[in-house]
Amino acid sequence: TVTLFEIVPEEPYTEEDIDWRNKESRSTKEMEDLSCRPAMKNDIDNLEDYKMIFIGFPLWWNREPSIIDTFLDAHNFDGKIVIPFCTSGGGGAALLGDRINELLHRKAIVTQCKRLGGDFSIPDLKVWTDGLENLN
Repeated sequence: TVTLFEIVPEEPYTEEDIDWRNKESRSTKEMEDLSCRPAMKNDIDNLEDYKMIFIGFPLWWNREPSIIDTFLDAHNFDGKIVIPFCTSGGGGAALLGDRINELLHRKAIVTQCKRLGGDFSIPDLKVWTDGLENLN
């Protein structure tokens, strides 16, 4: 079974909120505080039904947005396979798998985060996902 679930913040982000050049923007303040956990508007009821979970997000300040941390903290990922991926026009995602693994207290199998940039093609996507089949 494949389910698509969108993590939605209780307070939607505006363009001003995500202006990374503004030191006073909401996103800048959230990203400076690693303990920040913005409230979610919604939640998934049956995460325990899934063994493999893809978690996608835009790369903010070289890490996942704080709302992702809220989602990770809200659920038990023990024994699950967690596959993080991010969108970014630049910047690296090399350490994100380790960061997410730490957030999950190393109780899940967390792959290296895959960055999907503007040059990522359908064949690239197939190669990446085909390589994940051995995790099941």
